[in-house]
Amino acid sequence: MKEVQDIVAAYDEAQREGRQTALATVVHVLGSSYRRPGARMLVTDDGKLTGAISGGCLEGDALRKARLVMARQQALLATYDTTDEDDAKLGVGLGCNGIIQILIEPIDPANPLNPIQLLKTFLRHRQTAVLVTLFSLAHRKAEQPGTCFLMEQNGYIKGHALADKTLQAALEAQAKEALQTGASSFVAYDDGQQLTSFVEVLKPPVALVVVGAGNDAIPLVQLADVLGWEITVVDGRANYATAARFPLAKRVLVAKPELLLAHISPDNLTAFVLMTHNYNYDSAVLRQILPLQPPYIGSLGPKKKLGRMLEELEGEGVPVTEAQRQVLYGPTGLDIGSETSEEIALSIIAEIKAVFSRRSGAPLRDKPDVIHPRQDAVIRKASFSGQVDASAETG
Repeated sequence: MKEVQDIVAAYDEAQREGRQTALATVVHVLGSSYRRPGARMLVTDDGKLTGAISGGCLEGDALRKARLVMARQQALLATYDTTDEDDAKLGVGLGCNGIIQILIEPIDPANPLNPIQLLKTFLRHRQTAVLVTLFSLAHRKAEQPGTCFLMEQNGYIKGHALADKTLQAALEAQAKEALQTGASSFVAYDDGQQLTSFVEVLKPPVALVVVGAGNDAIPLVQLADVLGWEITVVDGRANYATAARFPLAKRVLVAKPELLLAHISPDNLTAFVLMTHNYNYDSAVLRQILPLQPPYIGSLGPKKKLGRMLEELEGEGVPVTEAQRQVLYGPTGLDIGSETSEEIALSIIAEIKAVFSRRSGAPLRDKPDVIHPRQDAVIRKASFSGQVDASAETG
């Protein structure tokens, strides 16, 4: 989500400078590539790039095409096929062995429903949303519809209504399904135009609550900021929990443990790390947040410390369920041999990312299959009526 935040900020800066802009989005990948569908890059007419659509090998060619898009004010679908061993003929030397589809759209600042404005709408609320984009793989030189609409979590739609009401209804149904499943999808509509939809689930950033404002919390906050996470630092010590010490945090709170939940509202993307080095404070916070069962509660220090906290809770008649134990990580962090506070912060951030991504945190070298499941890129087929045939797949 950091990429979207940076793109929006860069767009606002470009508008202040009177620059033209275009947005390049990876809308489909077949095979291997450095970036996956949903990766974005903002291009300005003076050649400034924000975000990334590859590891650096596509950006130069995309810049050239983006300038053409800005000049013509017409979207373009660029295809990079690296399945040929001699991919050097593309002039980009990818070596990824995949087919990458990149939609490049001109951004009209006078249009309140342009793609950047839709991304801004998403960023305003800490809620999951779905962005629907249409493109034509069969007719790459034809007009590309591009970004259509954003469906918010409450079902509200902001964007352009298609002239084809049947297709509009089918896309809305697909967006609702994506909100329910939390999974992005691709559907090819056989309606004469042979359009493909990229229905992309946009999730808010991780909310990291750092319970403890000691010196070792500083690198943890710094690393979380690099990822674009929303950071709250809380401590009972007013001389530690200050904005001057944690300028990158969204909020810095001085609060007693029993008042913590009066200041924050945890959701299913909230992670807590208990690291005050004050046993009683950490234990009191754990008492408050454990019943909420957030996806991640990390406890800095030895396993014995967390075990003692749980024993005390149960001794006081507060049952600790197996489901609650599953969200507890103590000691917090992955085993990477961390010693310094910076290394410990790295291990904690990596573990939180692994937990939220439902990954093991094991070396990719030992992964028996590809990094990204190929079924994630499958394009399902739909009839003109919009009925999706799950058994008919392409790509």
